[in-house]
Amino acid sequence: MIVAAIASFGVYRAIQQMPVREVEVRSRFQVVVGRDMPMGTLLTPDDVKVVPWPASSPVANGFADTNAVVNRGLIAGVVANEPLTESKLAPTAAGAGLPPSITEGMRALSIRVNEVVGVAGFVVPGTHVDVLVTLSEGQSDSLTRVVVSDVQVLTAGTRYDQEKARDGQPIPTSVVTLLLQPLDAERITLASQRGSLMLTLRNPLDQKLTESKGVRTGALFGDPPPPPVIKPAPGGRKVAVAVPPPPPVQPVPKVYTVETYKAAKRAEEVVK
Repeated sequence: MIVAAIASFGVYRAIQQMPVREVEVRSRFQVVVGRDMPMGTLLTPDDVKVVPWPASSPVANGFADTNAVVNRGLIAGVVANEPLTESKLAPTAAGAGLPPSITEGMRALSIRVNEVVGVAGFVVPGTHVDVLVTLSEGQSDSLTRVVVSDVQVLTAGTRYDQEKARDGQPIPTSVVTLLLQPLDAERITLASQRGSLMLTLRNPLDQKLTESKGVRTGALFGDPPPPPVIKPAPGGRKVAVAVPPPPPVQPVPKVYTVETYKAAKRAEEVVK
């Protein structure tokens, strides 16, 4: 009995010294999506649900009632159990599909691509690209230059292709829709009629505009020869005298030093 009394007293003292643990009561509710849905989906009561949410960590511009999100279109893709916010939904009267996701003052333009133009399928919605055009000027000269820089991709491929795609996986597609300013849309449309288009993938954090004067066919093999010098000739006539090209620059041979060790002896040898 004495041992039991001592043990009981020790347990009582240990319980008294334990820190008090505060359990947060979930007094708020948040509307979340019930499954993965792509951009442009019109939300129905079966697509959303209300879950308890910690009151200390409310979702900014979130919803607590499903009636506030039903019959509104998604302007961004969502995943299962992701909270819905005002920035992810189109206005109530805007409907669904691609038009509500177009920013005010911008335009959506679709261009044809293939496996090469679409950067092997890695041009997916949300990525940023540069649009290049290659123009043929005569039979022996061509020019490639950036037409529009830092363009956001709205959609890639048909709806069937988008449903098959997964996060981070390439999307085999034949069409890409870009978000453009009206003037940039005119440039790309004209460029597609005059030449062939190509897309280059950008880092989304790199927002600097691409500054380039383009590349011509002659620049692929070095600098072009200097133009002929016009010298006056007797009688007031001008004669073009060709300036010979500068002699080729001879490469400087590389020199290597080889160290060899034989037992405790060290030797160096210069090899060209």
